[in-house]
Amino acid sequence: MTPDDLKQLEATLWKSADDLRANSDLKSSEYATPVLGLIFLKFADNKYRQYAAEIQQEYEKLKGGRREKLLSEIAIEKCGFYLPDHARYDYLLTLPEEENIAQALKVAMMAIEEHKPELKGVLPQDEYFRLVRGNDKSIPNRLLKNFSNIPADATGDMFGQIYQYFLAEFALAEGQGGGEFFTPDTVVRLMVEIVEPRRGKLLDPACGSGGMFVQSRRFIQEHDREDGSDPNDFFVYGQEKTLETVKLAKMNIAVSGLKGDVRQANTYYEDPFNGFGEFDYVLANPPFNVDDVNLSRVEADRRFNSYGIPRNKSKPTKKEQGNETVPNANYLWINLFATSLKPKGRAALVMANSASDARHSEADIRETLIKQNLIYGMLTLPSNMFYTVTLPATLWFFDKGKSDDRILFIDARNVFTQIDRAHREFSPEQVSNLAVISHLHRGKRHRFIHLVDRYFQQGMEKLIENRVQVEPVSQQLIAVLEDETDDTKGKEAALGFVDSWRSLDALKTQYQNYRDRYPAPPSNHEDSQTIEERNLAQHQLSGAFEPFFVELHSGLKQLDKTVRSHEAMLAEKAKQAGTQKRSLIDRQIKALKTTLEELHAEVKSAESFFAHVGWLQERFPEAKYENVTGLCKLATLEEVEEQDYSLNPGRYVGVVIEEDGKTEEEFITEILEMNQELEKLNREAHQLEGIIAHNVKQLAGEDS
Repeated sequence: MTPDDLKQLEATLWKSADDLRANSDLKSSEYATPVLGLIFLKFADNKYRQYAAEIQQEYEKLKGGRREKLLSEIAIEKCGFYLPDHARYDYLLTLPEEENIAQALKVAMMAIEEHKPELKGVLPQDEYFRLVRGNDKSIPNRLLKNFSNIPADATGDMFGQIYQYFLAEFALAEGQGGGEFFTPDTVVRLMVEIVEPRRGKLLDPACGSGGMFVQSRRFIQEHDREDGSDPNDFFVYGQEKTLETVKLAKMNIAVSGLKGDVRQANTYYEDPFNGFGEFDYVLANPPFNVDDVNLSRVEADRRFNSYGIPRNKSKPTKKEQGNETVPNANYLWINLFATSLKPKGRAALVMANSASDARHSEADIRETLIKQNLIYGMLTLPSNMFYTVTLPATLWFFDKGKSDDRILFIDARNVFTQIDRAHREFSPEQVSNLAVISHLHRGKRHRFIHLVDRYFQQGMEKLIENRVQVEPVSQQLIAVLEDETDDTKGKEAALGFVDSWRSLDALKTQYQNYRDRYPAPPSNHEDSQTIEERNLAQHQLSGAFEPFFVELHSGLKQLDKTVRSHEAMLAEKAKQAGTQKRSLIDRQIKALKTTLEELHAEVKSAESFFAHVGWLQERFPEAKYENVTGLCKLATLEEVEEQDYSLNPGRYVGVVIEEDGKTEEEFITEILEMNQELEKLNREAHQLEGIIAHNVKQLAGEDS
């Protein structure tokens, strides 16, 4: 299954499941746990199915002998689960509708927990009765049918992605409450890409549903060939105060094939893993600006006091003594990250922007952390990246194995992809582009070369794919243009656009020559000279593609003008035509716009990869780290001291006016659409003026 197929499957599964909820009285928070439990059940069944024959064969072989074992024992050894017949997915799926399926699901979950102690009390059971409390008793059965569409050969990784997708959708549906258990994947991915976890132990002291763990494992799987990392040498430990969220995390860990432990605990007052100096990595998105943590319960805890305790400016009154609270718990979390790490450990946390410049006792703690060389970097995120708050946040990065005392500052406020009016995210390419800044800083120039290679490959594949689509779409455009009049200019423009794609053949040859010269991806052992040769070759290749895209945009610009002219002519005809004829002309205009939009989309989808190449090469032309105004700055201790130990990236990177990323034709199209909307609103306003004037005259008795 391709990534696109998986995305389609995720969207289809979610829509079907959400439609069922929409037709019930269930809140999203009530629906999430039983639905995620069914995804887990399908995962467990798929895995059991893979080993079923082997389990049965082993059982028959040992049966009656001295080494005889229970079927359940063999199953646990072979695949980690034992599913008796009444817990198998197909059995539940084929139960008659008149059966109590909610009860059957509860019994199935109990059976799985019975033979897997680490899931005891984790899987949903009574929650399935929520699904049948209304008039519609068929929801459990229909959900089972929905998730039966997950292929029987789906792997744990696929289930992990589906599980994460559903977590994200539930978090989005719940809004403010959803952020308590979920951090958007792209933010987590960026944190992981910069921390670069390998083998060892990872702690998330505010783990939510376990997204940090899942993304860390994916990173290790993707890079295990590079440095010999083994996902089996990676262990995760999580703390979460809400029991329901602990259950989500434990199911997520099981589905994703992770090893570790998640416990219910209040991190401020409990330390279930004796975590001081115990972890190789720490990742978390803790709650911001908590002001009710009891000072007396944390001030003697070395997890929080090693670099100073945040305190109120004024002394407590006699009445407040013993009940005094920490003014803001942000720096308790910051302390916790630093103290939980081993001598060469790394960490990343999400924190409110205000913590970067916080004053008084927080400023003293920050100065201590900086002087002890614990801060690796700071990255400001765009606003509206989280479901809980619209406040902008900053990523803090710690590294106890730093090689120098400089701090890397990255300002990513202008790097984002808009999802909807209220939410933003990073695209996969934006995550890679930001992470490679850190890789260059660490001297991993081969990562930069490899990233540019990847964009070239993806861009070429997309261009070849799109070329096949361009000619038929252009022919459709010609047909629409010729439908009413013989538009010779329009036909010439469309044919010229098709003709401009012929230069792709020469570019394919040039790209293949580059691939022949450098067939293998760059390694971390690549010498400086080879890196520089490859970087030069990449710049030359990038330069060869520029005229091609200039020509494509010129062709699109000409097509835009032709289509606008044709559209204006059709609109004029529509004014003079009757209702039936006007409807036909409106359809022609819509077909014209749709076809032109398809051509724009074909070019944009391919060009995006080359745009990322340009973004990287413009900022880091020598494939090595350098300060870039408005984006990144490697600041010395002296420069940080000059800024009163502020860790706000905006103070260091400077400001640059970024382009909006729109092409000329996109800008013109947007302006024209806005103008059309304005004209429509003006006409409506004029009509309303007449109605108001008429009504006023009627009230005054002046209307005849």
